[in-house]
Amino acid sequence: MTVRAEITCIVKDDRKSRHERIQRVGGTNLDGRRWSLTEDQAIVGIENKTYEFYTRGGGQLTDVIVATHDGHKYLKTKADTTTKDNLLSLPTCPA
Repeated sequence: MTVRAEITCIVKDDRKSRHERIQRVGGTNLDGRRWSLTEDQAIVGIENKTYEFYTRGGGQLTDVIVATHDGHKYLKTKADTTTKDNLLSLPTCPA
C-alpha cells in the first residue's frame, strides 16, 4: 500500500546546486507525530511505490517526483503554475 504524505519542511546544505541541496524531507503524520527521511530514502520510497509525496505551493498540491541531473537523482516537484521552487522554499525542519 502506497502512503501519500505532504512534505512540509526540508533540511538543506549550503551547496549552490538545486540538484544537490536537499539532505532530508519531513512532515507530520495524521496523529501529529513528525516524520523525516533522507533524500535517498525518499527517492527509494518513490521508486518502489512505498511513498507518494506532495507539497502545497502557489495554492495547489504538487506531486514530488524523482529526477536525474548529471547521473545524480534528486527530488523535485512536477511543473505547476508557480515560479518558485516548491521544495527549496519550504521551511527548515525542526531539530
